[in-house]
Amino acid sequence: MATRKSEAVWEGKLQSGKGTVKLGSGAFEGGYSFASRFQQAEGTNPEELIAAAHAGCFSMALAHGLEEKGYMPERIHTTANVSIEKAEDGFSITSIELETEAKVPDIEEQTFMEQAEAAKTNCPVSKALAGAEIKLRAKLTK
Repeated sequence: MATRKSEAVWEGKLQSGKGTVKLGSGAFEGGYSFASRFQQAEGTNPEELIAAAHAGCFSMALAHGLEEKGYMPERIHTTANVSIEKAEDGFSITSIELETEAKVPDIEEQTFMEQAEAAKTNCPVSKALAGAEIKLRAKLTK
């Protein structure tokens, strides 16, 4: 299977420094800082990148699970909200909330919810992030 890579460069102290992250594919390169991570400054941050990875992985896992059961999703839109909090021993990603809305013809709500839960549990990014509480809100649209 594939091995993916990305890279980051950090220059300076934690609060006054700055950095850049770059995806190995070249599809994205952007700056990040203390302020973009813990405040609302311009730039990206590791949690935002984790959220994008989790939303993409979950959506693909849900599409696969639905297809395996004989359903063809027309559209799956997922948002991942990653929470980082300060604890006694530093900062931790404490929870991730996946919000998904899918258009899947001819499927019952219960079957859809079962597949969404399975995707939440079994997508590779969920497995990698198992230390955080992962919540799901799923909505089937017709």
